[in-house]
Order: sequence, then C-alpha cells, then structure tokens
Amino acid sequence: MLTALTSPLAEAGISIFAVSTYDTDYLLIKENKLEKSLGVLTNSGHNIFRE
Repeated sequence: MLTALTSPLAEAGISIFAVSTYDTDYLLIKENKLEKSLGVLTNSGHNIFRE
C-alpha cells in the first residue's frame, strides 16, 4: 500500500516522510505541497476523504 501512495508522489517530485507503525502508515507532506499531493493521489485512483 505504501508503494501505491508514494510512487505517484515521487513521480510528481513531491517529497514525503513516511512513518510506519504496526497497524498504520503515515505520510507527512509539507503543507505547501498538500493540494498538489491530493490531486496527484486522486488522479492515481485513490479516494481522498477530508474532514
């Protein structure tokens, strides 16, 4: 799953910091890249839910 998220971001030139725990992975993305990251992930077929 982590590769499915990070590969499109890497191809778009967006750096991330990944933290993995036993049951969850976190991707930390700089705030100024957030909107671009969401667009890249959406275009890659991921569903984004925002609160």
